[in-house]
Amino acid sequence: MSARRRSSAIALAGAVFACGLWLAGCDDMPGKPKPGPEVVDPATVVDFKTLYGQNCAGCHGENGQHGAAIALNSPEYLALVDDATLVNVTANGYKNGLMPGFAKRASGMLTDEQIDAIVHGIRATWGKGNVLAGENPPPYAAGKAGDVEHGGQVYATACANCHGAKGTEGERGSILNGSYLALMNPQSLRTIVIVGRPEWGMPDWRNDVKGHPLTDADVTDVVAWMQAQMPQYPGQPYQQVTPTNHASAPSNGRGEKF
Repeated sequence: MSARRRSSAIALAGAVFACGLWLAGCDDMPGKPKPGPEVVDPATVVDFKTLYGQNCAGCHGENGQHGAAIALNSPEYLALVDDATLVNVTANGYKNGLMPGFAKRASGMLTDEQIDAIVHGIRATWGKGNVLAGENPPPYAAGKAGDVEHGGQVYATACANCHGAKGTEGERGSILNGSYLALMNPQSLRTIVIVGRPEWGMPDWRNDVKGHPLTDADVTDVVAWMQAQMPQYPGQPYQQVTPTNHASAPSNGRGEKF
């Protein structure tokens, strides 16, 4: 090999060695993340405990009870509602109710696979088979409009003992408060009347009146009566008044009334 070629080869080898040293030094550059576990893509999480804790426990309670919303650890509730309904409610929420939709198609954050994981996990964790076998519970959803007048009679017989004649002074709390009724859609009220809130001492449809379970019509009608008690302006302690005397109406400073 000529002296010129030998010199070129040595120069090339030195350049390669220097480049290698430079690349190795990149591992210690300031701000570069150290090797370790990568952040998990939220859309790939299908563990029930994780999904429930992040999305459901805030309203339904850490262990499916003692939350503001219906107890999901109620075997009666899980026997009353089928998987298709649970999937639909979890994915799309309740219209005019507090339950939001968690599916991405409903502006939520969960995939269909994650919705299924939550529903199957709820039933596997808290379901106890068909605990309503031999019973005749009212169906989950109402099949017709309720009779408000008869609903008032049902309330007086089955509910007033705990919630008071006016629904505001009973020992079990106010269920006719206008703000409360505005937040509860008919299906939410119906579900509570049927399965109760056992963690709070509220009986289910079989035990409101001992020996006289509520019928489908009873539940439908009492829910209709409760809805009829909602004031026109929920949450306002005063009557809405529209000014009729234009002379006394406020002005915007240019003589224009508004």
